[in-house]
Amino acid sequence: MALMGAALVAWWTLPSVTMAPNRIVPGTAYAAREVAGWGPAILASLPLAAAAWLARDLDRHRLKALLALVVAGLVGLPLWLTAASVQLVDPNVPQARIGIGAGLWLTLFMLLLSLVELRTRLVLPSPVTWGVALLPLVVFVLCLPLGLDGLALWQEYAGRRQDFIAAIGEHLLLVGATVAISLVLGAVIALLMRRYPSVQRLGFSLLNFLQTVPSLALFGLLLGPLAWLSDRYAWLDSLGVSGIGWAPALIALVAYSLLPMVRNAFVALEGVDPGVVESARGMGMSRLQSFLQVRLPLALPVLLEGVRITTVQAIGLTAVAALIGAGGLGRFIFQGLGQAAMDLVLLGALPILLMAVVADALLGNLANRLRKGEPT
Repeated sequence: MALMGAALVAWWTLPSVTMAPNRIVPGTAYAAREVAGWGPAILASLPLAAAAWLARDLDRHRLKALLALVVAGLVGLPLWLTAASVQLVDPNVPQARIGIGAGLWLTLFMLLLSLVELRTRLVLPSPVTWGVALLPLVVFVLCLPLGLDGLALWQEYAGRRQDFIAAIGEHLLLVGATVAISLVLGAVIALLMRRYPSVQRLGFSLLNFLQTVPSLALFGLLLGPLAWLSDRYAWLDSLGVSGIGWAPALIALVAYSLLPMVRNAFVALEGVDPGVVESARGMGMSRLQSFLQVRLPLALPVLLEGVRITTVQAIGLTAVAALIGAGGLGRFIFQGLGQAAMDLVLLGALPILLMAVVADALLGNLANRLRKGEPT
């Protein structure tokens, strides 16, 4: 009820959209009632009001009705933006653009929080969850030719389409390399820690220390040594290793990713019941066979939790790596900050947020299925 109440307050008190004649001039803010009058604004807020009323006393039937209202609210937001674009944008001014106001952003945020809460309470199956999540995106795409292409965020994308696609590829490549390298190194370090207690104490101390170093400081510390190495060894320079670019970014990202990966790998391997392993050895399995066929499968769900944490963390930290020329979506964020263009900032930030949510959901679901013994 509190979330829906907050969404209603944001809808009626904060600007719904902003309209600017071009990219440079600050936009004029419009409340929901100022876009198309009181009637459409009240109609658009009905799902929020009904959801706030239903949330007073919840049972399973009310939860399902509340879920339907939240989905209706999410679907209604791109429809509202389309109506606002048609109402406010002059078709004779091609540079005009509609920006998303604070009221709409807060309403969206409250609806998404409500959706997460309802998914937890109703224990929705994965196909239903993905369908609910994708429906507003489908409506958004369908609304583009109807007037939503006047949205400032879409215009920023349209003007940088090729760069945007390339940036997504760079971002995913850097994240994938980080997770793969940290997984291999983390598994090796965890195995050494289990065999040698002194390595465990020293390893966790060093990894905890690396986590305390700010990312920008670590990038700076790597600049000098890598520039010296690339100057001294031609083969490193031919690979593109230098003080700026992908090399320091990858090293720093792997350094930050090792702690969660090593910790989860160590806990996962230690958490396997020794009696199960001994039974496998008693059946004639070698040490390697018992590890690969017994200990590793039992440890895999917890190990995947480390992969999940590392992946989500790497997706966010890779944005910072754009400051040292590593590419990725972070460059749109910093370009937008330098130009005071918030829609350009959002062009880089929103895909990063979406990547993190999708990676968290997919890997979390896979870990739960393995934990329950379900087929993947």
